[in-house]
Amino acid sequence: MKDKFYTVSPPDKKERALLVGVVLPGMNKYQEKQSITELAALARTAGAEVIDTFIQDRKEINTATLIGKGMVNRLSRTVREKNIQTIIFDVDLSPVQMRNLENQINRKIIDRSGIILDIFSFRARTHEAKVQVELAQLEYFLPRLTRLWTHLTRQEAAIGTRGPGETQLEADRRIIRKGIATLKKELHKVEVQRKNRRKRREKIHKAALVGYTNVGKSSLMNALVDEHLLVENRLFATLDTTIRSVQIDPDQKIL
Repeated sequence: MKDKFYTVSPPDKKERALLVGVVLPGMNKYQEKQSITELAALARTAGAEVIDTFIQDRKEINTATLIGKGMVNRLSRTVREKNIQTIIFDVDLSPVQMRNLENQINRKIIDRSGIILDIFSFRARTHEAKVQVELAQLEYFLPRLTRLWTHLTRQEAAIGTRGPGETQLEADRRIIRKGIATLKKELHKVEVQRKNRRKRREKIHKAALVGYTNVGKSSLMNALVDEHLLVENRLFATLDTTIRSVQIDPDQKIL
């Protein structure tokens, strides 16, 4: 696709960010602190400068804002005092929660899935990976659109497609739906090509290296195939699938 439907901040452009974690009954506070530490690494990878961190103990989830009213007010004061542009939550927020938080705090709100998708957007290298990530982002953003920060890079105004009094938000949604449809068609073409490639490898044994981000999959791959694939001590440094041939014995190899 030639047109981007949203703008991704490059990793070298620092946004001042504040992290928020929530500990609910039955949750381990130590594990949440570990999770927040990882979220900070994700934020830095995405190009943010982490200024402060808050963790709130909650007896139950506030369906409107996840956190309590007192914490919302505290965040509102902090973002103004410390000139913070972005608040990143260590959980996935519902579209309603994200909308309410943005309206009340008047800052960009991102949840854990949102920050990971943002990292994926500039880690993807192959055409298929880029299409998959852009599709995932558009489907993620569609129910979360608000006027505060999701003004699209381009608004189409084709004759016969705009209704009288259509709002910017409605136009944004229409553009995103069009983008989703286009990307799904593109992804279908890529999947057909991949199936054809798989047919040529049906008789070869296949193995997969599976593990969480930054556990050493690429390092193990390099040791097995004697190559120099990218190895970097950063979360999601490698995103695209890599396939190499390994000769087990003179008559047998695996992919």
